[in-house]
Amino acid sequence: MIRNRPAALRHAAALATLLALAAGCARQAPAVAPPVAASPALIPLPVSLTPESGQFVVTATTRIHARAGAADGVARQFADLLARTTAFDLPVDSGDPATAGIHFILAAPRKDTSPEAYVLHVGEDGVRIEAGDAHGLFNGAMSLWQLMAGPRADAVALPAMRIEDAPRFAWRGVMLDSARHFWSVDQVKALLDVMATHKLNTFHWHLTDDQGWRIEIKRYPRLTEIGGCRVPQGEAGRRADGTPDLYCGHYTQAQIRDVVAYAAARHITVVPEIDVPGHAQAAVAAYPEHGVVDGPTQPSHDWGVNPYLFNPREETLQFLEGVLAEVIDLFPGPYVHLGGDEAVKYQWQASPAVQAHLRALGLKDEEALQSYMLKRLESFLEEHGRRLVGWDEIIEGGLPPQATVMSWRGIDGGIVAASQGHDVVMTPGDTLYLDFLQTDLPDEPPGRPKFTPMQKIYAFDPVPAALPAGQRHHILGVQANMWTEHTRTWERLQHNLFPRLAALAEIAWTPARHKDYDGFLERLPAQLQRYRALGIAYGQTALSVAMQRHDDRAGNRVQVELANPLGYADIRYTTDGSAPTARSPAYTAPLTLQVPTDLKAATFVDGRPLADSASRWTLDAASLLTRTDKTLAQCPQGGRLLLRLEDDTPVDGPRETFDVTLFNPCWLWEDAQVQDIASVQVRAGRIPYNFGLLREEEAKRGFRPAVAAHGEFEVRDGCDGPLLASVPLPAAPDADGFITLHAPLRVPAGGRADLCMTFSGDTRPAMWVLKQVVLRP
Repeated sequence: MIRNRPAALRHAAALATLLALAAGCARQAPAVAPPVAASPALIPLPVSLTPESGQFVVTATTRIHARAGAADGVARQFADLLARTTAFDLPVDSGDPATAGIHFILAAPRKDTSPEAYVLHVGEDGVRIEAGDAHGLFNGAMSLWQLMAGPRADAVALPAMRIEDAPRFAWRGVMLDSARHFWSVDQVKALLDVMATHKLNTFHWHLTDDQGWRIEIKRYPRLTEIGGCRVPQGEAGRRADGTPDLYCGHYTQAQIRDVVAYAAARHITVVPEIDVPGHAQAAVAAYPEHGVVDGPTQPSHDWGVNPYLFNPREETLQFLEGVLAEVIDLFPGPYVHLGGDEAVKYQWQASPAVQAHLRALGLKDEEALQSYMLKRLESFLEEHGRRLVGWDEIIEGGLPPQATVMSWRGIDGGIVAASQGHDVVMTPGDTLYLDFLQTDLPDEPPGRPKFTPMQKIYAFDPVPAALPAGQRHHILGVQANMWTEHTRTWERLQHNLFPRLAALAEIAWTPARHKDYDGFLERLPAQLQRYRALGIAYGQTALSVAMQRHDDRAGNRVQVELANPLGYADIRYTTDGSAPTARSPAYTAPLTLQVPTDLKAATFVDGRPLADSASRWTLDAASLLTRTDKTLAQCPQGGRLLLRLEDDTPVDGPRETFDVTLFNPCWLWEDAQVQDIASVQVRAGRIPYNFGLLREEEAKRGFRPAVAAHGEFEVRDGCDGPLLASVPLPAAPDADGFITLHAPLRVPAGGRADLCMTFSGDTRPAMWVLKQVVLRP
């Protein structure tokens, strides 16, 4: 039993008792009793939920009532969502408020009440959603939809309750990067649909970067004609005949208007981002005269930090104002994001013209020059009724007077900005960047393996304790960011976003005093059913079972520890190859298993598996002698930049992925038992090295000097220890992109070693990456 829960959760527990009673009644009369709605499994958790006696049964004959105007519009949106995701296709009319059914009521707004607030009441005579604004009615509709969504049924019994609700923060955002990988209008709309059901209300659209310019600007057509296409690095960028295979995509202005209207209908504000002065390579490729370096370039195929900057001269500022004039016309929301992040100043520092311009302006350094540009553009935005938002680097040269800061390098930038009287959106990268993996499991898709588990997201409080109480009102809210360098498919995007956006919704909406991770886990399975109803392919890894193994080759056995990444406790397993069920043995302590064993495990909630399929491990003699890039450790000197990278071929279909540290690639098999091992077999691939690093980061990148013409695969005892094996590398991989090498192993005294495996030589713009290593007796 979980004790000392917040009031809303105690109410939830009381309502759960009502649900149990209703379920008992259903068992006594199964022919007539409808299923009871899975409430109060609401996400985000409301401010107040009070259970009452009785219930209201929704059937195909239930009617939705709303007066003409805004209430009728929300009612019809609700009816349409129900029809698309449940078995209910309910009519909407302007019936009398005394009539039974579902009523949407737009009341007079109350003072000091958020326009997003609503009251939802379920009684024996029907459902009433009341609010002082259409946005509040819409939020209430999303709560009612959550109560009704789930397994399809012809009738649903809603337990009587009263919900009084309003958001904690006004800014509840999601950022989507369409510059690195392009997302169709339909995919963007699908994301907006799910955001609305989470009561998330701000869509930050990252539309320009080094790798692509995605928004049509009519007065500057080359921005999309040239800046909207890049040649991917490696084989993915070449057709069979050797010609470039361009990666292209942009949104027409008509498509932008369509998306903005679609979002507005769901009470979501779209914030466009046009990055200035850095992340500008695609724009400079289109209009080189607005860059700094003479000569042509092209949109970058490299991830990371690229050096191209806009020129700070007057002509370029007028060019950017021309861009912003069309952006303002397309996006009616109050904010325009101007980036300001990762603008390394190498090009400005090396340019005599820029240095002369800096001195003529009387500025002390390049950071002040960036601030000068942004202040000028902020004035332009203010003249057109807009406000500037920027990443926290805009603090460094002096904040534009009215700027709002997005704090991504931790929360310190947000504290500084709020202390200076600026509004802040908290979006720390180590917590709310959703291109970080959900778990450390081998089957996570490409991304940054510094994984961000659900627990860490849920625990985040956007209001820092260090911020004085008088400045806390400057925290507008919170946002999660989905960068897409390593996310090239819609399936992977959904995996990365869901179900973690459920945790974001709760920290953005629910009062801090009501947050409770255990209660969140209890409500999450119902949210997964809603994702299914919406057609969302949410991530499975966090719902599955993670395994840690400790091999005993001498005893021909393996000790196994099992856990669910989210913290669910009911794990069931089998060792005979059958699928686990709720009646399978419960995992309670580490298992010692004789080899061979076919181990399967699944996480269960209320007797049902949480993931779509069980986790499986084949524990046999070969597995004791085999490791992969996903199960090896990384050497300490590898540095912080660990990535899960994808192969560049095939152009279509699945590709291999590789875990590798960019600064000093090496793989470590700790405490390997090698007493009877004669050789090491390695399978390795070669992928593009397409990463832009800062100079100080580049200086940290290391590799062992090559001896053979094309370098060696080497094995040492410890990362700086004696050489145990070495074999020359070929000039190129085989036709399938891989090589398999065998290297005789010198066994150290004692028969155990920390096998550190590296590839010598600097092979950029490509790099060798380890896929599998096998010890051969």
